[in-house]
Amino acid sequence: MQRRTKRLIGKSAFYLLLAVIVLYTVFPFYWAVVSSLKSGSALFQVEFWPAHPQWHNYLAVFREQPFGRNILNSLFVAVSTVALSLALALAAAWSLGRVRFRGRTLLLLVILGVSMFPQIAVLSGMFELISSLGLYNNLLALSFSYLIFTLPFTVWVLTTFMRELPKELEEAAIVDGATPLTIVTRVFMPLMGPALVTTGLLAFIAAWNEFLFALTFTLSGDMRTVPVAIALISGASEHELPWGNIMAASVIVTVPLIALVLVFQRRIVSGLTAGAIKG
Repeated sequence: MQRRTKRLIGKSAFYLLLAVIVLYTVFPFYWAVVSSLKSGSALFQVEFWPAHPQWHNYLAVFREQPFGRNILNSLFVAVSTVALSLALALAAAWSLGRVRFRGRTLLLLVILGVSMFPQIAVLSGMFELISSLGLYNNLLALSFSYLIFTLPFTVWVLTTFMRELPKELEEAAIVDGATPLTIVTRVFMPLMGPALVTTGLLAFIAAWNEFLFALTFTLSGDMRTVPVAIALISGASEHELPWGNIMAASVIVTVPLIALVLVFQRRIVSGLTAGAIKG
């Protein structure tokens, strides 16, 4: 009887903690959805669902600024950043994980150390580099500059995963006359699906949400990404912000990320735990 009581208390505490965590993580997004359906003084009224939803906020986001173009800009930048990060990281992971040479551990630590610098610390140097390459106010400037914080992470994760792959696969491919490129693309890549999905999705989210570089390296409205476009949404007067429109825009750009995470959640978990247990 006493043991059952302890189990019941333990389960109750666990589910209570789980409910608190879910409420803490989901409630901000839920409140953003509720706020996106309000306008005017209704925004300052506390209610679980607006009595008169203002769906026109979602239409106003696209009508009052080129928000559709901004979404396409963010999509192009995020996808190109992921493609570049995975291509470079896959080659680096093969070198760091399968080829033995002096100083590879130090090199891996240096690559990881690059990600520890705050963006503001490298902003001026990146600005000079982007300007000298003639990429200012160009989406390619964002794709290349975002590598500074997506590439170290992807290299580290893929290298850890690459080290765990059986050596017999590589030896058999070498015996059959396969080149290093063939080994990486035909032998290792199919086995690294979870790691590639995990790193690619996290790099996509980082590029999709990045604000500082996007604000600094772009100037015109048709080159802005969604974080900058949302930040620059203005109202009828200087002291009046259309919070309903801002919340609607935030919901629009958040829903695709949630959908991606839900679709690839199993691969994300398996990719993050890759190499944690060595059998």
